[in-house]
Formats: sequence, C-alpha cells, structure tokens
Amino acid sequence: MHPNFTSLKNKTVLITGGSSGIGKALAMRYAKSGANVVITGRDEVKLTSVLNELSEFRNNVIAVVADVSVFEDCEKVMSETIQKFGNIDVLINNAGISMRGLFADTNLEVIRKLMDTNFWGTVYCTKLALPYLLQSEGSVVGVSSIAGKKGLPGRTGYSASKFAIEGFLETLRIENFKNNLHVLVACPGFTASAIRQSSLGADGKPQQESPRDENSMMSADEVAEKIFVAVKYRKRDLVLTFNGKLTLWLNKFFPSMMDKIVYNHMSKEPGSPFK
Repeated sequence: MHPNFTSLKNKTVLITGGSSGIGKALAMRYAKSGANVVITGRDEVKLTSVLNELSEFRNNVIAVVADVSVFEDCEKVMSETIQKFGNIDVLINNAGISMRGLFADTNLEVIRKLMDTNFWGTVYCTKLALPYLLQSEGSVVGVSSIAGKKGLPGRTGYSASKFAIEGFLETLRIENFKNNLHVLVACPGFTASAIRQSSLGADGKPQQESPRDENSMMSADEVAEKIFVAVKYRKRDLVLTFNGKLTLWLNKFFPSMMDKIVYNHMSKEPGSPFK
C-alpha cells in the first residue's frame, strides 16, 4: 500500500460509467470511505439518482454528464473535477458497452462504437488525467474482462476492445515504471449488471434481455469491494471468479482445448448466434 493512500480523506476518485453496475457500486464504496468522488455517464437521470442515494456525502460527490467516446466530454470531466477538488488520485475506467453477434453478420459500426467507448474512452480519460495522477503517484484502473484475455465467440468487438485496453495499460505501466504510477487491470468475469441488457446486437440495436442467469453471478457490490482493496494495495492484476481464473490457467497450457470449451460453453447461451 502506498503511504499516500493510508487515508482517503481529500483523495479524489474519478469513475467513468458511474450511473449503474460496478461503477455505481464503486462510487458508493469510495464515498462511504471518505473520498471525493466524481462519476460520469451519458444518462443524466441515472446519474441524478445515484447522487440522491449519496446525498449524505453531497459535498464530496459530483456527477458530470459525459460520453467518454467524445474527447471534448472527457475534457469537461477533467475540468470540472479539478475545479471542484483540485486533484485526481484514482481514475477508474469503467464505462463500457458489449455486443453479441457473429462477426460475419455484424455491422462494422457496432465494433467501431465499442472501440470508441471501451478503448478510446479509456485512452482519452487516462491521457487527460495522467498529469494529475503522476503528481499524486496515484492509480489508473482499467475494468477489463476475461474477454480481454480469451477471445469470446459472438463478441468480437468486445474482446477486441478489452484486449486493446490491456495492451495499452500494460505499456503505460512499464513506461511509468520509475514514476510510481499504479496501474491495475481488473477482470471481473460475468457480473450481475445492466451491461448485457444494453449489449448491442449484430444490427446495432440493444438486445434488452440478458442471455445469462444474472442471479448466479457475482454482484456489482462484491466486484467493487475487490477492486477497492486491489487499488488500496496497488495490485497489478485482479481476476475474479473461480471460472475466470481456471479459464486463464487452462488457456496458458491448453489453448486449443480451451478454444473448444469456450465455443461449447458460449453456444449454450439462449439465443446464441452460433451452435
């Protein structure tokens, strides 16, 4: 644990995609721990709802309506964060969208949209926050996925964006080896959240219904707690769920076998685009 982070008082945590799911749970966790919290999201109504839930911390929490795929929106987020709190100590790149559809059937605009939000949103926010994070010897967090370590059929755009995020953050970590910048890549595995309901189909329309059993997944609160602790102790990587860890281990030694296992597993989803 970095000595600067023994207390979160006067520390500022910026969380993209903070209006629901893991982002919202992280906002709650950090606010209750005494940190200043900034949340972003495209939906003003949802952001306002989170602010209302955090009303007892209203002097330490702000929301900025922003689309992280738009550089000017990211500039606005940084400007309002610094204007309000004067510093950035933790940046959590959590905003993201998913997709489901065979690559052969998928409109390329779907993949472009995923890259713009998931990858470029992470790049934009990290670029703008970096001077402040270097000054505070702070933390950059990328919320990735097992899909960023093992390609998932039916989710080419999602896997591509997460692989790109991991490559970007790993390089950022090495470049700043002597600058005491902490970089965490967090891979939650399947988490109960709204990401699958808003996931884009091959035609670019939200699929609205989750193809998986949300009740059997790790909750957003559980994931947020794991990320909170990993940031506190400046961990390098965080892979959650037994299946997630097993997937990575087997893929390291038996990649061809894992291709077949992943194919068979994902093909059993209701409405799977392949069999």
